[in-house]
Amino acid sequence: MAAAPELRVVTTIPKLKARPADSHKGDYGRVLIIAGSRGMAGAAGLAGAAALRSGAGLVRVASPAEIQPTVATFEPSYMTWPLSQDDHGQIDFERAKADLERLVAQSDVVAVGPGLGRSASLDRLVGWLVEHVAVPLVLDADALNALGSQISILNKRKAPTVLTPHSGEFSRLIQKTVAEVQANRASLAASLANHTETPLVVVLKGHGTIVTDGHQAYVNGSGNPGMATGGSGDCLTGVIAAILGQKLSPFDACVLGTYAHGLAGDMARDQSGVIGMIAGDIVDGLGDVFYHLGTED
Repeated sequence: MAAAPELRVVTTIPKLKARPADSHKGDYGRVLIIAGSRGMAGAAGLAGAAALRSGAGLVRVASPAEIQPTVATFEPSYMTWPLSQDDHGQIDFERAKADLERLVAQSDVVAVGPGLGRSASLDRLVGWLVEHVAVPLVLDADALNALGSQISILNKRKAPTVLTPHSGEFSRLIQKTVAEVQANRASLAASLANHTETPLVVVLKGHGTIVTDGHQAYVNGSGNPGMATGGSGDCLTGVIAAILGQKLSPFDACVLGTYAHGLAGDMARDQSGVIGMIAGDIVDGLGDVFYHLGTED
């Protein structure tokens, strides 16, 4: 990885742009979320619902065929698509590729990873997305694990990329220990963000989530320990993808997305407490969060 330059510290939270009276859903991003596997329908559903609540104009969730009906029942406002799967209930990339090509061609932003699972076929899926998707791409969870040893393919990106690892995933990406990561979060994240010539933003999750594009950095102050619950990260994936679709810069989209996600978690804490809150509570709070944050004048 390249050495990180001195980082400019960012403290201002960006806002979404005001919506003209004559706007339509196509103006606010067509988001494709590739997610889920047997037993992990909820990850796909949470990411899709969070994208809708964060202002995406259209959301389509593509998942293995056996869980697609379940994903569809979570939220009627997004569209779903069944993908060919293997015997383990995971996406079979080779058989699903033609469908994925059509879905990607209809999308302004692609997010992949929540509940995806691990297999050689999924490694090829992630590699194909990185090399061939010419719109902003968000990689989370198992997509980051699939990136792993093939991280050099990020140099082939034709459009901005966002990585949203927690410390364990990040340590595997850069081949350092979790302890080393925790001791140097900002500098290591910035070094990875300098990995490519096309824009790459790293959102290193955890207490004081770091957002950096290698030149500037934001340390998030919203959020609470109640967000340490299954599905919270899936929600963040959907939030960031939705904001990218609304044409904020990749760095600004990640700053606003991270802050709004944490603020929705704070609202959930105030309602249910840190013990009882669940990821669905974060989704439920997003509408109020964006209402109170407002838009640019």
